[in-house]
Amino acid sequence: MEGKTAVLDVIRELRAPFSPEAAVEQFCILLRQYSINVVRGDRYGGLWPQEQFTKRGITYEPSERSKSAIYQDLLPLVNSRGCALLDHEVMKRQLVSLERKAVRGGRDSIDHPKNLRDDIANAIAGALTHAPSAGGGDPNFFRQLTYPKMAIV
Repeated sequence: MEGKTAVLDVIRELRAPFSPEAAVEQFCILLRQYSINVVRGDRYGGLWPQEQFTKRGITYEPSERSKSAIYQDLLPLVNSRGCALLDHEVMKRQLVSLERKAVRGGRDSIDHPKNLRDDIANAIAGALTHAPSAGGGDPNFFRQLTYPKMAIV
């Protein structure tokens, strides 16, 4: 945090092919450089991510919020300048390609278009929307939490 602004400091992405276990190891090294010992992520890999991070001394907490909810919370944060993003081409491309669709029950779904990816967009949206300036609460947020996917923020 810089004042009330959540600052995105680093983006890392690994492209296939790679060893998932080696990827977790690389991310844990980066997390330790920032004194981060707790991460939050999706439930995509079941218990595997939690086990791999725990083996390396990092607590992995599954996110309680859906990807759509995280993306919906990111827009006002960006528009109000409550966060500072990096000049990163892949991140920008993924963010601007997100699509909002109405689904049953009157809710909106926000996701990437078919055959495109949103790993970096999802990771940065999760990290930034959990920051205190976005209502995430904990003033020590960035010292203990990030949002891993294939990208680490």
